[in-house]
Amino acid sequence: MTETNTAGARASLRWTLSAKGEELASSTRLAPQPDLGLTPIAHLTRDPAIGGMPKLVVNSARRFQRIEGFGGAFTEAAATTWQHLPPAEAHALLLAYFDANAGHGYTFNRVHMNSCDFSLGNYAHAEVPGDEALAHFSIDRDRRALLPMIKAAQAIAPTPMKLLVSPWSPPAWMKTNGQMNQGGKLLPQYARAWAQCYVRFIQAYEAEGVPIWGVSVQNEPDATQRWDSCLYSAEEERDFVRDHLGPALHAAGLARIRIVVWDHNRDQMVQRADVVYTDPEAAKYVWGCGFHWYVEDHFDHVQLLHDAYPDKQLLFTEGCQEGGPHIGAWATGERYARSVINDLNRWTVGWIDWNLLLDETGGPNHVGNLCSAPMLADRAQNRLMPQSSYDYLGHFSRFIRPGAHRVLCSASSQDLECTAAVNEDGTLVVVVMNRSERAHRFVLNVDGQACVADLPARAIASYALPR
Repeated sequence: MTETNTAGARASLRWTLSAKGEELASSTRLAPQPDLGLTPIAHLTRDPAIGGMPKLVVNSARRFQRIEGFGGAFTEAAATTWQHLPPAEAHALLLAYFDANAGHGYTFNRVHMNSCDFSLGNYAHAEVPGDEALAHFSIDRDRRALLPMIKAAQAIAPTPMKLLVSPWSPPAWMKTNGQMNQGGKLLPQYARAWAQCYVRFIQAYEAEGVPIWGVSVQNEPDATQRWDSCLYSAEEERDFVRDHLGPALHAAGLARIRIVVWDHNRDQMVQRADVVYTDPEAAKYVWGCGFHWYVEDHFDHVQLLHDAYPDKQLLFTEGCQEGGPHIGAWATGERYARSVINDLNRWTVGWIDWNLLLDETGGPNHVGNLCSAPMLADRAQNRLMPQSSYDYLGHFSRFIRPGAHRVLCSASSQDLECTAAVNEDGTLVVVVMNRSERAHRFVLNVDGQACVADLPARAIASYALPR
C-alpha cells in the first residue's frame, strides 16, 4: 500500500462513527466523519508524543478465513410485526437491513422450520399424527407472513441470499413427550420421517423461489425449554446426521445443502462437535458448527474448535439481548460488537442475529420470552425504533462484505477491540470499538501507512481504505 493513490493525492481513510450520547436520540449513529490522511509510519512517529500513543497495526498480507456474511432471523414474530407496519415503514425496514447502499446489506439469514418461541403459537408442517409419508406436509402457515417478508427482502438484497433453516422441534407426534414444548426427544421410529421433513421443507421453499443455503440439525439441542425444544445428546445428533439427515439430503439431490451441528452455546461447542467430527461417516456430511452466546463468553472455545478441525467452518447462528426490549440501551450494541469482533478473530465465517424486528414489548412470543431486537416497532406510533445494536451491527455488515478475508490486526491497548478484513474489491476495513469511559487517541498503522485517530468513549468506528 502506497502513500499516494493513482491520482497522486495522499491516501486517506474514510471512517464512520457511532458514539454514545446522553440519550440514544442524541448519540452519534453510523455517521460519516472527515477523512483521515495517511503518511508513512516512520514520518509520523518522529514526534515523541505520537510515538508514545497506543498502536493499532494492520497487515493486510496476512489473510485468514473468507467471510460468508452477516444477517438476522426471519421469524413469524418479525414477519407479523413487519406486516402490521404502515407501507412506508415496512419498506424502510427492508431498506435498513437489506439495501447495500442505504442499509446494512444483509445477505446471510436464518428461518425456523416449524414453530419457535417467536411464533404466534405451536405449529408443524407435518401436523397429522402418524403421517410418515408426509402426505399432508404443508408450508401454508409460512405463506401468511414469513415467505412474504423473505421475498420482499430478496428483492432488495444486493446478492442472492443465504438462508439457514433451523428446527426448534419436530411435530409433537414424533416426540417422546407428545408435545413441541418442554424438550422431549425424537422417537427413533420417526427419525426417517423427520429427516424427510427437512427435504420437503427445502423443496417447498425453493419452489416458492426462496433458495436454501443450509440446515442446522436442531436449535439448542441441550435445552429443555418451556417453548419449542427437542433434546439430542452429541451421539444422537451424530447418528441422526450420519444415518438419516445426510443420506436423505443426498438421495434427494440436495448434497449442496450445508449441515450445521450444535447450534447452541459456546460452552459445549468443542466437545459436542468433536463427537460428530471424529466419526468419518457423520463428518463427511457436516459443513461446520453453529453457536450462540447465552452463557459465559468462551471465545477461546471458538479458537479451540478451529485449531482442532480447521477443515470445518464456524458460524454464529443466534444472539439477542434477553429479558425485554431494552429500549434505548447503549450496552446492547456493545455486547453485539464484542461478540462479532471476538468471533471473527477466531475464524468465524458468518454472524447471524436473532429477530430482525419485534414490537415495543419485545414480542410477540407465545410463551412470553420477550427479548430485544436491533429494530423495534412502536405500534402506537406506527414507527420504527432502531436500537444501538442496529448501529453496531452496521459497522461490520456495511463495510465487511461477503467474500472478504479477515486480515491480521492487533492493538496495544486492551480498550481498543478490533478486527480487519479486505473485501473482494480490495477495500481494506478496520473496525475498532472503545467500550471504556474515556476517549482514546491512537496510531492506526495500515501496512506502514498511518494516521492519528481519536475514538470517543463508548464508541465504535469503521475505517475503510479503498483500493
